[in-house]
Amino acid sequence: MERRTTTPRPGWQQTVEEQGLIYPLTRQPDGSLRPYWDESAYYVFTLDEVEALEEVVEELHRMCLAAAEHIVAEGRFADLGITDPRVAQVVAEAWRRRAELPSVYGRFDLRYDGTGPAKLLEYNADTPTSLVEAASPQWFWMEERFPGADQWNSLHERLVAAWKSQAALLPPGSPLYFAHSSEDELGEDLMTVAYLKETAEQAGLDTEWISMEEIGWDPLSGRFVDNHLRFIRSCFKLYPWEWLTTDAFAGHVLDTLDNGGGTGSTLWIEPAWKMLLSNKALLAILWELYPGHPNLLPSYLDGPRELATTTGYVAKPLLGREGAGVTVHEPGAPAAPRDEPCCYQQLAPLPVLGVPPGDSSGGGNHVVLGAWVVHGESAGLGIRESSGLITDEYARFLPHVIL
Repeated sequence: MERRTTTPRPGWQQTVEEQGLIYPLTRQPDGSLRPYWDESAYYVFTLDEVEALEEVVEELHRMCLAAAEHIVAEGRFADLGITDPRVAQVVAEAWRRRAELPSVYGRFDLRYDGTGPAKLLEYNADTPTSLVEAASPQWFWMEERFPGADQWNSLHERLVAAWKSQAALLPPGSPLYFAHSSEDELGEDLMTVAYLKETAEQAGLDTEWISMEEIGWDPLSGRFVDNHLRFIRSCFKLYPWEWLTTDAFAGHVLDTLDNGGGTGSTLWIEPAWKMLLSNKALLAILWELYPGHPNLLPSYLDGPRELATTTGYVAKPLLGREGAGVTVHEPGAPAAPRDEPCCYQQLAPLPVLGVPPGDSSGGGNHVVLGAWVVHGESAGLGIRESSGLITDEYARFLPHVIL
């Protein structure tokens, strides 16, 4: 794994916008605009390196499924902050019937520097983004800059194949709706949903657009409807389950949920069992089940334990995205009590690559690997860099190549 600098292509911004990345720039806290898609540098991997990482990702996915089975079998929903018995019942039923419910994709965030084993930072298996840039613009970038090279990237083909293979699980005679929240100011959710809708159409599915805010409730039929009063029988939503089960319409969601077995009137994708994998408590349960595993970091739910004085730790809210609420604690630093339930994970600072000798500034390129899983199989890689230890909404996306 190596970071190399290069000169961006002339007209790169228009190019990636035409390839589906509708927000190639990010507005920084000071009001300035800086590239989100950053092709002033790129990452190089060997084929052996990528094949080894693929094996790690698939093993981690299997371990996460085993952890989900443990949570359901032992009734450990409270550890995930799921205290509503009805929600717990819905998640458990979805898990038991998971073979009957379509499930598409997820993203592992990994710490990796090319010299030691990759370490799991978290798993977003419910509403992961940064998909479009990983699947499309970086592939075309490689074809233009490195013709004949390769890339860890079979995302598009695998997404289309996943929709095809699971089409029979969708309710017949009705389109699959694709929903995002209209409150998404950046357009990232819209872009991701649009791309997934395109892959479903390429798989031969009938699709429709809708925003979460446009979904209506028909009290006469007791069903969700679109803005033409048509029943919504299946819907892919880029909208977290923890919101779906607590918002004002949560009761209707639970009342009408198609959770497999031919019951309910609306099937939601991703399914409710993905709540088990998109919760930071999963990290602690994995460490409990697989202590000392080379691809895991020590993680706990009851406090930082020995991490406070040895390695330092990171406190992560159980439900959070893009680094929101994450705090970093160096070893020996005074404890900072958290009012909300957290996962306390060993501090493993993100590697900084490509820094000139003698430069101690950190270079502003703390790198995290986003390894994608589609329908349970390793499918591709997206790389983000941040200016600090926490990968937040101001991170940059850099392409990669296998040479």
